[in-house]
Amino acid sequence: MSVLWLHWVRGIVTVQVRGGQPEELVNRALAGGLTLSSIRWTSDGKLQFEVSVSDFFRLRPYLKKTGCRIHVTGRAGFPFLLDKMGKRKFFALGIVLFFAIIYLLSSLVWTVEITGNSRMSDEQIEQAAKQEGIFPFQWSFKLADADLLSKRLTSKLPDASWVGVEKKGTRIVIQVVENTVPKTADLNTPRHLVASHDAVVTQILVEKGRPVVSKNTKVKKGQTLISGTIGDGAYTQTVPAKGVVKGLVWYEYNITSPLVQPVKVYTGEKKTKWYAVLGSRLLQVSGFGKTPFEQSEAVREEEQAGWRNWKLPIGRMKETVMEVRTEQRQLTADEAKQAGLLQAKAVLASKAGADSVVRDEIILHEKTDNGKVYMKVLFEVEQSIIEEMPLVHEQGD
Repeated sequence: MSVLWLHWVRGIVTVQVRGGQPEELVNRALAGGLTLSSIRWTSDGKLQFEVSVSDFFRLRPYLKKTGCRIHVTGRAGFPFLLDKMGKRKFFALGIVLFFAIIYLLSSLVWTVEITGNSRMSDEQIEQAAKQEGIFPFQWSFKLADADLLSKRLTSKLPDASWVGVEKKGTRIVIQVVENTVPKTADLNTPRHLVASHDAVVTQILVEKGRPVVSKNTKVKKGQTLISGTIGDGAYTQTVPAKGVVKGLVWYEYNITSPLVQPVKVYTGEKKTKWYAVLGSRLLQVSGFGKTPFEQSEAVREEEQAGWRNWKLPIGRMKETVMEVRTEQRQLTADEAKQAGLLQAKAVLASKAGADSVVRDEIILHEKTDNGKVYMKVLFEVEQSIIEEMPLVHEQGD
């Protein structure tokens, strides 16, 4: 591909050979280091080939030795394009101006989009962005690096834990991740921490309050784990109990896992489409027509033109559309069993919490019937077992 591109830049001349010894001409020229391509006989029995402009003028001595004459039938390449443009100066000037205007327009920031904010107002973020030079009709090459802008905006917005800045063509997208504000209970409201499940306590750490149970204690759902009542007699007082209590909880699952499961397979067939990128716009230049695949996936690779540290708003994008098909994979009973257990554990993790750990699994019953594996499984999970219960004072008369 690079060789063809180089020939196009140098210019390519298509010639027909008349008279003399055409085969001898080709042999002598190739032996002399000339590059001839697309050598073929025409329908009227004349030899035709393509040669670069520089090698075209080196053909003269070989023509004399073989008694051949040549006739130019075609010209292509950059030198001839320049010659045509020179004859049409106003047209050439128009093309240059067109691309110059496209470049200037695509170098402007047309819109600033803000996403991810809920508590902070758009006006607050826009004001901070404007201080960093991010606003409509700003030259994009005047903006600082995206990482630097991200750090500066994060420091200017105290309610944001992270701010991302991304340039997409003529758009600047500011993505905001706000600080997580935990749900805070009234610190002055006394409460107990009670068991959320029947469990066996494996860990207890008390920050505030009085522990009522100890490690390896079996507790029932609703039983007090950390009391919000501390002291004794006249010195009794209530506090908001706080701490960590983990325990072993048991879950029973009925699992059904098929022996035949669908699997996505790439066939190796693909179609490639090329696009010219001008700012935020795409112009398809090859790979036209409908995609011939019933099922497919597309992968895009974009290349942006640049010079040194400058990124130009032009480039190209390659889109590869790959054919896929769904096949039915036959599993063994053990493979189906493991797949079912993994799926059950994923569901269990979402239910028990991200910090939960499956300590043991006991298969109570297992059978294979009608192309499926059926199991009844008991999972032993270590997880947090606390929930809050307000402590209500009983006022006497």
